Amino acid sequence: MNENDLVELDIENFSNLGYGIARNDGIVVFVEGACPQDKVTAKITKVNKNYANAIIKEVLFPSPNRIQPFCAMQKVCGACQMQFIDYDYQLKLKKQIVQDAINKIGGLDIEVKDVVPSPETKEYRCKIQYPISQTKVSGRILAGYYKPQTHEVVNIKHCPIQPSICDEIIEFIRNKAFDFGISGYIEKTHAGDLRHVVMRVSKSTGKVLVTLVTNSKKVFERLEDFAKCIYEEFEKVSGVCVNLNPKKTNVIFGDETVLLAGEDFVEEKLLNKTFKIGADTFFQVNPKSAENIFKYVKDYITDNFEEPVILDAYAGMATIGICVSDCAKKVVSVELNKQSCEKARQCLKTNSIENIEIHNFDTAQYLKHTKRKFDIIITDPPRKGSTKEALDEFLRLGKKELIYVSCNPATLARDLKYLCEKGCTVKSIQPFDMFPHTYHVENVAIITLPQS
Repeated sequence: MNENDLVELDIENFSNLGYGIARNDGIVVFVEGACPQDKVTAKITKVNKNYANAIIKEVLFPSPNRIQPFCAMQKVCGACQMQFIDYDYQLKLKKQIVQDAINKIGGLDIEVKDVVPSPETKEYRCKIQYPISQTKVSGRILAGYYKPQTHEVVNIKHCPIQPSICDEIIEFIRNKAFDFGISGYIEKTHAGDLRHVVMRVSKSTGKVLVTLVTNSKKVFERLEDFAKCIYEEFEKVSGVCVNLNPKKTNVIFGDETVLLAGEDFVEEKLLNKTFKIGADTFFQVNPKSAENIFKYVKDYITDNFEEPVILDAYAGMATIGICVSDCAKKVVSVELNKQSCEKARQCLKTNSIENIEIHNFDTAQYLKHTKRKFDIIITDPPRKGSTKEALDEFLRLGKKELIYVSCNPATLARDLKYLCEKGCTVKSIQPFDMFPHTYHVENVAIITLPQS
């Protein structure tokens, strides 16, 4: 088997990165855009020692779970890898992704529960980050997502997984930018004004916070006028900010954000708690699915503990801690990002919460230097998972249980393996679908800590 070969493949399984899995001459082939039970003709794009990659040229016999994507841009956009698969079957595949990670990476014999579906499968995505570019010939502004494996912007006029107001705002920005002398960013030459448009939508209020990320060191008059024009055009826009990012970097946000019109936040409600979300605040992309997760955690604590002392580690703006504060004696929230801690303190005032402490520290460093003990530890680390140092501190400081919220089944499985080797017992693993039509899946693992 060589590159550019055309081969017939029977798709047998599904990978954790959203590829169909087949075999050819004993070699595993990962096939983009394939569904288990498909029979396809595929073109080999890369051959390695132990596996190959391929793309579909023709679906000879489609899987009974293959459907027509509801977005015309699905194949070229790359954001919704699984949109051609029936939603109920997507959930089964995501459960299998988690189960495979737990069994193969974690080496654990634990049955994963069925995935809790997202309450919405369209217009669920409430944080939109569109890279901006500009065509060479016509000079048109392009706004959308990058093509898979590239930095080529796919110009998207309608995205069904985000609120429709976002399409209207982006189209307005495309058409009006030139009236204010605002150009699109050219990555290769580091030229042009507008690098990204970031929108944060509140499911509770329908309001939108718009942030223009610019390739500039300071705000200029044309930019101020453009921001005010956007604010005045849309009743649902709560405010328009400008983020200054003149660096040659793939990081979206620069260090400084300036409010130019309206308010610099939108309000979101989860479990009857109000959160003010800023331009660069970390907050769940799918609020309704996030609410399912937080309710699951809160219900578990309520049913099994009476006024526990809780550690909320890697807390962000203390969203989980705030949501479970009603059933806790005390919540100690630890987060490294200063802005997130400031937002958390604002939320405490907004919701009149008095039993939460906010600590602006690296989680591992805070744990290392504290002698406090906690009935429950809740940890929601980034995709890379927890460090062994942090896990060791959880073991030292935790009295009863650890609730591990994870966005990456692989690192969750790795960390569960380590904890089990230290004497922990995994009581349950509950997946949640936070990102319909993608291979991503959130999980909540309930872990009993060894008794000292």
